[in-house]
Amino acid sequence: MNRSSSVYGRLAAAVIAAVVAWAVVPPVAAQSGNDTVLEARDAFRKKNSSRLAAARAAAQADRHALLPWVEYWELTNRLASAQQDEINAFYTRWSGTYVEDRLRNDWLLELGRRRDWANFAIDYPRFRMNDDREVTCYALLTEHLAGRDVRDAARSAWLAQRDADAGCALMAQTLYDAGKFTDADVWLKARRSVDANRPAAARQAVALMGAQWSKRVADALDAPPRYLARHASAATRSQAEMAALALIGLADKDPEMTATLLADRWERDLPADLAAWAWASVGREAAQNLSPQAPAYFQRAAKTAAKSKQPIEWSDDTLAWKARAALRSDGAARWPQVLEAIGAMSADEQRDAAWVYWRARALQATASDPKVADPEATRLLESIAGELNFYGSLAAEDLGRPIALAPEPAPLTAQERAAAVRNPGLSRALLLISIGLRSEGVREWNFTLRGMQDRELLAAAQLACDMEVWDRCINTSDRTRTEIDMAQRFPMPFRKDVVARAREIGLDPAYVYGLIRQESRFIMDAKSGAGASGLMQIMPATAKWTAKKIGMDHSAVQLHDKDANLRLGTAYLKLVLDDFAGSQPLAAAAYNAGPGRSRRWRDGPTLESAIWAENIPFGETRDYVKKVLSNAAYYEAMLSGSSASLKKRLGPAVGPKDASPTLDKELP
Repeated sequence: MNRSSSVYGRLAAAVIAAVVAWAVVPPVAAQSGNDTVLEARDAFRKKNSSRLAAARAAAQADRHALLPWVEYWELTNRLASAQQDEINAFYTRWSGTYVEDRLRNDWLLELGRRRDWANFAIDYPRFRMNDDREVTCYALLTEHLAGRDVRDAARSAWLAQRDADAGCALMAQTLYDAGKFTDADVWLKARRSVDANRPAAARQAVALMGAQWSKRVADALDAPPRYLARHASAATRSQAEMAALALIGLADKDPEMTATLLADRWERDLPADLAAWAWASVGREAAQNLSPQAPAYFQRAAKTAAKSKQPIEWSDDTLAWKARAALRSDGAARWPQVLEAIGAMSADEQRDAAWVYWRARALQATASDPKVADPEATRLLESIAGELNFYGSLAAEDLGRPIALAPEPAPLTAQERAAAVRNPGLSRALLLISIGLRSEGVREWNFTLRGMQDRELLAAAQLACDMEVWDRCINTSDRTRTEIDMAQRFPMPFRKDVVARAREIGLDPAYVYGLIRQESRFIMDAKSGAGASGLMQIMPATAKWTAKKIGMDHSAVQLHDKDANLRLGTAYLKLVLDDFAGSQPLAAAAYNAGPGRSRRWRDGPTLESAIWAENIPFGETRDYVKKVLSNAAYYEAMLSGSSASLKKRLGPAVGPKDASPTLDKELP
């Protein structure tokens, strides 16, 4: 038996011992029935109705604890032919469970497809998760059909829609035909969609005005320069909108060419609001390319926008890149541009810790006397200084407070622990995870946490910790507001091995732990979509290269084996860290996105390391670097028993590397 199988086996045995009677299902007495559940899941994936029916009968005969899931898969497989009374019977049978609400989500989508608004209106108020945008669009449509004014809510939902789903398209078409949505709304949706590189959503939007518009947009986006050359007129608003879409689409591929076209002609020919939008698109793409021209493009957009009588609803993503581009720039305009960008963001985006922090920094930098603390800047820093994240830690240090551990909460009582063990949703989730159905288990677990208070969350987290389900341990404990258990949020599994291995090769154990927490949440059999595996999420090719580099027997490269994965991952991390002269931000970026990208991203001006991290072009890597370093600072405090500094980990300013050769040009 391999290591992964043995882990699942131990977890399954522990969960089976903990599962208690609930509803009509008695405790699980043996693990044999789990094969039926796995058979049902496989049959569901393959849409095999006969196998699903047989698995359901077997699970009912066994009175298996996961019978709700087996019945859910069997019914979902034939949902298109199901009737409301059968759905209602399922709701009653599994009332209060995750699968009841999951089926309700699926059924509401089916009712929308059937245009069964009567049953939809009855069922929708009972939808507890209420996190499906397409269902929300159907719900708004039913309210419109009932005679209520939903324009504002419907417009917001439609503009926020990322994909071209049927529900939101039907809602939009219905409200457009009723005169509630205007052509201006349609073009705004199209511009935002092209900005976000979602051409299908743009085509779907303009199709509200007629099918011919979808083809025209496709032509404009397939070959923007050719379209702009052939369709030289912007005499009507529609022609101008089409030209703007072509320019926005071109900016994604070639911002410099787009800037030239705007400067030479299109800024003059387009209405001011559309020209400003196109300039902002150029600025965003230039900012993502780390071009020094990005701030100038954004300022050109602002100057052009000032000539427009129409409000310009730029997306928060565009405004975020405007702020980042300003942070990368130098001179007197830097901080005013940061304030301008953040001030234009939505209220929700302005509350994000990143923009609270940079707004505070900008206010302090532009104060009449920057050496005297600005009251509003101090208030903003205070508002996030208690948050256990990257910007919360930076804010605390700016206020003169080194990172310290939160006070330990009172120990859990026997009653609190027992309540977590007796919780049927948590038990089902752990059982699902124990038999390899992690995705289903995570969804069941998260649903069960809804409405829990801090002490209940701590007890649930401790149950996961005790079962060594570390991702649920961490993520559950992360939800508490006032009672913080740092040992749950930042656990140290395999402490003896991790610390010994790190120190053996000259790595900081806290940095290793910070990286593992972000990479795998200590799940030894974790595997990413790209193929990275194990505790430190190593790609097979990287593992082979590293094994050869350190003289490790190739036959010992078993990425799901803890010891082998730890040895290879730490060795590779040390090589990367040395290549970047000990810079933890650069090394973390290289570990996630590859050394070549990290090297390219350091080219340009020399930047404060926090500004460099905020400007990483890949959103996943940007988030990763900030979390790894923040994690490491807390692990340092836990390992040392004293305070720590995130700023020290961020290290000196980041800029182009000197002329000395890299440690290893072959570093993958």
